Amino acid sequence: MQQRRLGKNGPDVSALGLGCMGLSHGYGPATDKQQAIALIRAAVDRGVTFFDTAEVYGPYLNEEVVGEALAPVRDRVTIATKFGFDCDKPGQVINSRPAHIRAAVEGSLARLKTDVIDLYYQHRVDPDVPMEDVAGTVADLIAEGKVKHFGLSEAGPDSIRRAHGVCPVAALQSEYSLWWRQPEQQILPQLEELGIGLVPFSPLGKGFLTGAIDASTTFDSSDFRNVVPRFSEASRQANQALVETVKRLAAEQGVTPAQIALAWLLAKAPWIVPIPGTTKLHRLDENLGAVNVTLSQTEMSHINQALAAVDVVGERYPAHLQARVGK
Repeated sequence: MQQRRLGKNGPDVSALGLGCMGLSHGYGPATDKQQAIALIRAAVDRGVTFFDTAEVYGPYLNEEVVGEALAPVRDRVTIATKFGFDCDKPGQVINSRPAHIRAAVEGSLARLKTDVIDLYYQHRVDPDVPMEDVAGTVADLIAEGKVKHFGLSEAGPDSIRRAHGVCPVAALQSEYSLWWRQPEQQILPQLEELGIGLVPFSPLGKGFLTGAIDASTTFDSSDFRNVVPRFSEASRQANQALVETVKRLAAEQGVTPAQIALAWLLAKAPWIVPIPGTTKLHRLDENLGAVNVTLSQTEMSHINQALAAVDVVGERYPAHLQARVGK
């Protein structure tokens, strides 16, 4: 497995990480705990050293699974988790007050069975708490040895710059993929300027880019995609044009659609580390195979030209969640 550094001063991690959320949260019923642990340990056996979770996934359940799975190999892996929601209140209430961050870190440390969090993200920017206060609190946690690196998730350019001015930001986690390229406009140039790594979540478009989802697909009643405009039946029908383009590009390379989507991200910059998630071992192996797919600048230009001809339909979040990102 190839290694990459997240930003100038961030951790060295495997070129592909594992997004663990879907094992417990977001895409239907939670995976059986022992099966989830087995999948995470299989990823370790295959060279993955970067694992992503959050206290709100479950809530709490995912951190417990990740903590148990990685305890035997804790010295070999980098664990990222997130604070920023009041998990005791319904509806994912945002809360990044310093006292709440301090309470959250203690809970995460216990569930993850560790004495230090390698990468600690603010899950969403809190409009009621100055970013300087958030960054300052994490800086204190770093000084106390409870956290190694500071990260932000779905933050906008102003918040990134303000946070970085107080406590160096190692990585920004945001959605970025063949069907969500908005970060290219402002975020990627800023991250390169400041020396901050990018961790794209949903690099496979929440499964859509694999070609396994079409207009007739039905999701479990608890699946988050039921409320995502981009996953409405009409949007899925319209967005098949993108999937067909990705399939064609993958066929030209002799790889799968998932592998072309991940290889495209890896080729964008050496400080980008995608974190595809899965519950299936064969999909894990397929995803990890993307590190062996090398795309030349000519091939990247060809892909970008093909994508430019496709209009993606639908927002990536319902309105109430869309209002929380890019702040």
